[in-house]
Amino acid sequence: MIRWTGRVKFLFLLPAVLWVLSFTVFPLGYSLYLSLHEVERKVVITGREKVPVLKADGTPVLKADGTPRTRTKVIRELQTTFTWNSFANYLRAFRDEEVKEAVRVTVIFTVVAVGTEILLGLGLAWLFNRRLYARGFLRSVMILPIFATPVAVGYLFFTIFYELGGPLSWTGIPWLSDPDWALVSIIIVDLWQWTPFCFLVFLAALQGIPEEMIETAMLDTNSQWEIWRYVILPILRPVIVIVLLLRFAEAVKLFDIIATLTKGGPGIATQSYSYLAFNRGFKMNDFGYASALAFLLLIAVMIIVTLFFRRLRTSYE
Repeated sequence: MIRWTGRVKFLFLLPAVLWVLSFTVFPLGYSLYLSLHEVERKVVITGREKVPVLKADGTPVLKADGTPRTRTKVIRELQTTFTWNSFANYLRAFRDEEVKEAVRVTVIFTVVAVGTEILLGLGLAWLFNRRLYARGFLRSVMILPIFATPVAVGYLFFTIFYELGGPLSWTGIPWLSDPDWALVSIIIVDLWQWTPFCFLVFLAALQGIPEEMIETAMLDTNSQWEIWRYVILPILRPVIVIVLLLRFAEAVKLFDIIATLTKGGPGIATQSYSYLAFNRGFKMNDFGYASALAFLLLIAVMIIVTLFFRRLRTSYE
C-alpha cells in the first residue's frame, strides 16, 4: 500500500506526459524526419472496374435487352514517397530568392511593429499610471483588442482598408494594393492588437514600484526624464526584456493576419517567412522543404532568445 502511494504521483503525471509526447515531441520529430527527405505525393491509377450507370433516383439504367448499362470506373490512390536527401532542403533554403524576400519582410515587420508596440505600451502605461477620470473604464477598453482572434482581426481590417467603399477609402491610400502600404497595413493591425498587451504588462510593473522610491528621487531632481532614466527604466528593464522576447517570438511567426488580410500580396510583398513555409507545404505539397524552413526558423529564434537571456543574466551578475 505504501509503495503504491509513492508511485501514484506518476499516475497523475501520465496525462500531461502523454499530451506532450502526442502533440509536441512526435510532431517535432516527424517534422525533422520530413525535412531530411524529399516528399512526393502523386495520384496513381491502381485499377479499373465496371459499375452500373444509375439514374437520378438511384435505379440502374437498363439496355434494350434489360441488362444494366455499365461504365468503367478508374480507381485512383494517393501515394506518398519519402526519398532521403540529407540536408539538401536546408541548403536549398539558403539559395532561394523567395526565402530571402520573406526574411526581409519578416525582419522589417518584427523590428518596426515590436519596437513601436513597446514604446507605445510604455507611454500609455505612464499615462494611465496617473490619476485620470474614468481610468478603470478606459483601461478596460484599452485591453479589448487582446481578446480578438487574429483571423477575425484580419477580416475586420480587410473591410476597413477596402479601397472601394471602405471606411478609409476617402484617404485615397492604396492600403492593400500597393506593396509598401500593404506592409504598413499589416503593421498597423498588429499595433492595434498587441500594444494593449505591452501596456497592460508595463502598467502592472509601474504600479509595483514603491511610491517611496519615486518620492526619494524627486528630492534630488524635479526632472521627470531623469527619474524615468535613472530610477524607473532600470527597474522596468527585466520586464521590458521579457515583453520584447514574447512579442519577438510571436511576431516572427506571423501568419494569421497575412492569411486573411493580404495573402502575401500584392505579389510577395507581404509574404512572411511563416506564410512562405505554409504555401510550400500545403499549397505546393513540398512538405520536406516546408519542414526545413520551419526548423531553420526554430533554430534562429532559439539562438536570438538564448543571446537575450545570456545578456540579461550577465547584466545582473
